[in-house]
Amino acid sequence: MRVELVDSLGTDLTVVNAARVSFRKHSNEMDVSNEKLIKYLAEHGHWTPFGHPQLQFRISAPIFIARQLVKHQVGLVWNEVSRRYVDDEPKFFMPGAEGWRGKPENKKQGSSGKIQILLELEKDIAMTTVHCKMLYKELLEQGVAPEQARMILPLSMYTEWYWTGSLAAFARVCKLRMAPDAQEEAQEIARQLDAECARMFPISWKYLVQYSEEQ
Repeated sequence: MRVELVDSLGTDLTVVNAARVSFRKHSNEMDVSNEKLIKYLAEHGHWTPFGHPQLQFRISAPIFIARQLVKHQVGLVWNEVSRRYVDDEPKFFMPGAEGWRGKPENKKQGSSGKIQILLELEKDIAMTTVHCKMLYKELLEQGVAPEQARMILPLSMYTEWYWTGSLAAFARVCKLRMAPDAQEEAQEIARQLDAECARMFPISWKYLVQYSEEQ
């Protein structure tokens, strides 16, 4: 799974000046007072100034994770590879022998601790994935439209998408998807998003993360 920063708009000063425009004021450089302002905004839930900085990512992840993340809509735009139009060879996600997790102890959890599955079952899963890929290629060779042939591909298939949105929106994504009860694979995507947001907007992100955890 991969998160690549494609583009960004603004800096920490973008947040500052979006807030200071209420008093027709403008800052040209970050200083202690501006950092205090960012802290105040985050601490008191004034999220609109954090809606002005923008980030654009290209993300690669299996479909079953993409379908969780696309539920985040507010302040975000999503454009994804479509197998109606492309028919290149699909790639698949496999957790491996050490990557399987047990059933949840209660309905509010997605899974419990690590478990081992039978080697024969591992082989069956691998063979099933290969078989689905072979069937897909055979359907295409028979002249079936990609938009129909794709229906036999499993949810473990990788997809890619562009995800663009505000700093505030990605803060909400990371808050929810880095939580201990989030699916581990979704946590991995969120951790990569978190690292990039912190790199591009270090002061704003520091306080957004700090106060979102406390609320």
